[in-house]
Amino acid sequence: MKKILMITASLLLLITFVPNAKAQEEEASKWNPGLDLYTSYLWRGTKFGTGPSFQPGLKYSNKGFTIGAWGAYSFSNNKFNTADSLVVDAYMEADLYASYSISLGEKSSLTFLVTDYFFPGEGSKYLESDSHYFEPAITLGLGNFSLFGAYMTNANDTYIEAGYNAGPVSLFAGAGDGQYTVDGKFNVCNLGLKSSKEIKITDTFSIPLNGSIVFNPSNEQFHIVVGISL
Repeated sequence: MKKILMITASLLLLITFVPNAKAQEEEASKWNPGLDLYTSYLWRGTKFGTGPSFQPGLKYSNKGFTIGAWGAYSFSNNKFNTADSLVVDAYMEADLYASYSISLGEKSSLTFLVTDYFFPGEGSKYLESDSHYFEPAITLGLGNFSLFGAYMTNANDTYIEAGYNAGPVSLFAGAGDGQYTVDGKFNVCNLGLKSSKEIKITDTFSIPLNGSIVFNPSNEQFHIVVGISL
């Protein structure tokens, strides 16, 4: 519990810290609230919850360093009985994260990321250590290519993903073990492509539209997801 309190307090302090040496206008521009609305929540090849997903977030960025909070909330709140228990198919997630990016030259970078995953919808309490899942990760970007690797310490799950930006679309292939596959063995679990476009509302305002087509060979599921960002 002490570990959770220390980590949470440190992240919150970093989120709210504003250096006195910067003007208020400059600092305000480094804060970035966001809101995404997706037809469903799809994460590394697996769908969570039912119905549309409401995804708010707030981050602060400064000289390659970013810290923020991000969440996902399903609109569905249906309840149904199984043979063993009552199941609520709504999904809730509230995460804190911090990252640092290093430029490796033109169109190349190295990013270190740590995420604290928390799921309030599962009856967990925030100050309980067993309610959190910590994941250090690293991303290497080399021009149009990218390589991502993550390890969830609590569950001992590994995930890696390779991506390629092919202009109008981006291709990706991910593999993992543990929670990512049906049998828990390391295997491909996230194949697909994604694209985005701007929907022009006025001469000065447009809405980003994102779409993905994803196939998970492990559970043999196919998904199409579309979302907008505000």
